[in-house]
Amino acid sequence: MKKVFLCVLAVILLPGLVACAQPIASGEVIQSEKQRITSPEVDTTELTTLVNGNSAFALDLYQALRDKEGNLFYSPYSISLALAMTYAGARGETEKQMADTLHFTLPQGHLHPAFNSLDLELSQRGKGAKGKDGEGFRLNIANAIWGQKDYHFLATFLDVLAENYGAGLRVLDFTSEPEKSRIVINDWVSEETEARIKDLLPQGSIDPFTRLVLTNAIYFNAAWQYPFEENATTNGLFHLLQGGEVTVPMMKQKKLLSYAESEGYQAVELPYDGHELSMIILLPQAGNFEAFEKSLDAQQVDAIIKNLEPSQVTLTMPRFEFASSFSLREALAAMGMPDAFSGNADFSGMTGNRDMFISDVVHKAFVSVDEAGTEAAAATAVIMTLTALPEDTVEMTIDRPFIFLIRDIKTGAISFVGRVVNPSA
Repeated sequence: MKKVFLCVLAVILLPGLVACAQPIASGEVIQSEKQRITSPEVDTTELTTLVNGNSAFALDLYQALRDKEGNLFYSPYSISLALAMTYAGARGETEKQMADTLHFTLPQGHLHPAFNSLDLELSQRGKGAKGKDGEGFRLNIANAIWGQKDYHFLATFLDVLAENYGAGLRVLDFTSEPEKSRIVINDWVSEETEARIKDLLPQGSIDPFTRLVLTNAIYFNAAWQYPFEENATTNGLFHLLQGGEVTVPMMKQKKLLSYAESEGYQAVELPYDGHELSMIILLPQAGNFEAFEKSLDAQQVDAIIKNLEPSQVTLTMPRFEFASSFSLREALAAMGMPDAFSGNADFSGMTGNRDMFISDVVHKAFVSVDEAGTEAAAATAVIMTLTALPEDTVEMTIDRPFIFLIRDIKTGAISFVGRVVNPSA
């Protein structure tokens, strides 16, 4: 079976930064003087602390999003990873709120090496294991930062990203070519995710005031340890929450799997080839979904996983495919980091200035599960803008006759010309 997790987070920063050195060609990479640390000094306790914190955030976010109607799918690890790069530039109360919300309990000097260590650990997974497409198992994580060619950022900030996330600064001209810059970033995202995530940054998300975009992409491709037989799939009923039912293709297999059950739920673990990764499925008892969902947190998930034991399981589950799309701004603010989305934001660790805040966090995801495998894609964009518009303003009161024209911006062609001498006529 093929499973693909793709998630991209883009952090878009706008002006108030320090003027830079010489302009660089679009897309050229300016490496920090620091190289990625390939053997970070991180002990087991710190790595466990990071993983536990990420898991807590994953389930906190689920609680924040569960009231949305319909299916839901997102990639919490990539969101945590990309926001960690943003967090490297957070200071003061903004830093504290982000740490509390994201469950970053390690200090900055230990958190980023821990993320690096976890990334390097994950890169060792799947050696010799199978992928759906015959090219073998893949779990690839890529990071990049994109900066305005006429600006530079604090060396300490760039060094953290270089040493722990392998991200070099790629220079673009947001000021003169915002649309071209958007396409360059989207093309990188598409390439890193094997074309599963396209057009991450929508039109208008990059403008002449953009100064920095941070991107993260994750790609995962693995075969099931125990594939489903296509000829065993038959149509069956799937019962809906509000009553009623639908007929869908139901896949079937009988295997020795890790299984647990208790009052209110059943759980099963489906391993991928190599037994290094797996999918955990939680099935609440009929009529108990809402109560189970409401109580779900990292501690409960951990307890369920610890209770899994080998059992002969006759498993029936549906093929499914759907997409999710939502803004995370309100959810993250409500979870405890409102300052990051307001004029109180302090991201001065990036540039030395406090003139940027996160205007929105947009997440899109896609998942498809069938006999052949699982394909999943997700993308997140964190858009940052000025904390305040320039104080210098002009006033224009149109209270007398005036002339107007309508023109094509790109070509300058004037389509209409008009004059207003009496608006009430």
